[in-house]
Amino acid sequence: MIPAIDIGPVFGGPSPARDAADRAIMAAAADSGFMTVTGLPADVPIGPEMRAELLRVFALPDSETRKLWRQKFDPARPNLYRGWFPVQQGEPTYKLGIDIGPDLVYGAAVVDARDPLCEATPLPPEAALPGWRQSAVTYYRAMERTGQLLMRAIARGVGLPETSFDAAFTRGISTLRLIHYPVRPMDELPPETQELIAVEHKGARRYLTGRAHVDSGFVTLLAQDGVEGLQARDHDGAWVDVPPAEGSLAINFGKVLEHWTGGRVKATEHRVISAGAPRCSIPFFFEPRVDAVIAPLARPHGAEGAATVFAPFSYGDHLWSSMMRFVEFRGLEHMRKPRGVAA
Repeated sequence: MIPAIDIGPVFGGPSPARDAADRAIMAAAADSGFMTVTGLPADVPIGPEMRAELLRVFALPDSETRKLWRQKFDPARPNLYRGWFPVQQGEPTYKLGIDIGPDLVYGAAVVDARDPLCEATPLPPEAALPGWRQSAVTYYRAMERTGQLLMRAIARGVGLPETSFDAAFTRGISTLRLIHYPVRPMDELPPETQELIAVEHKGARRYLTGRAHVDSGFVTLLAQDGVEGLQARDHDGAWVDVPPAEGSLAINFGKVLEHWTGGRVKATEHRVISAGAPRCSIPFFFEPRVDAVIAPLARPHGAEGAATVFAPFSYGDHLWSSMMRFVEFRGLEHMRKPRGVAA
């Protein structure tokens, strides 16, 4: 069972209601590593109108989306990390979409052409999608704010000052990803591949469209379109549906946050299966600066258990190596050299 939590109080100041929300968030983070959250204020627009506005990008003709392709799919393009990825035929994962970086909101001030993780995002021109870019800016800002407040709740939950993570996320490299999962024509796959990706769900035969994985970073905030398909693995190894309830976000945590908190926050494996209908989702990956150093946290006074000890590492280096396991990035390992941690 995926817990549902009203996080409205975390948008306000200290109060008994916020304390209760913190406890519920931390309990879910420490147990299932997944939750759905409600109670978002009106200036965090997650309803059908905003989703429809953002997903207009998938109505663009191929002639426009090709201009947004990454270099892996069009060698003439300079962008490696941001931009459009088409469906990869013959792969178990079956999706297309676009990865959008913070330059959407902050412009050239956050672009560094020397690092693909900080490259500019190719975006549709205003004439092709009137009003779309401003809607994306509004949504990106709202998810950044929500991500920051969730991180503050986690900080309070592990006994640290609530602003302990703030500095790492200043000028962060968070990604807004818009994904479309079409219905796959199964006759394009050989029988052995069909068997490899087949799953049973509610007595019916379904197929994977997003392979099982654990997110690499910190917090993922996911808006779903009402079509089921997202599943999380529970403690017993069973796959549990994450309900696409209207007015909610699905929240899960990444491997770096699990590591940073000494395992108090769980990074949970999840996957996407086809329900026999097209599906869209809008994940926002709340991430720190590319040069953020992930080092053992200070131990809260009176904390039990041994301190977490590990060698500090660069978030950017970790992220780049982690993304290479996904088909849309595979083969790009050599395109970014590790930066390491300054002495």
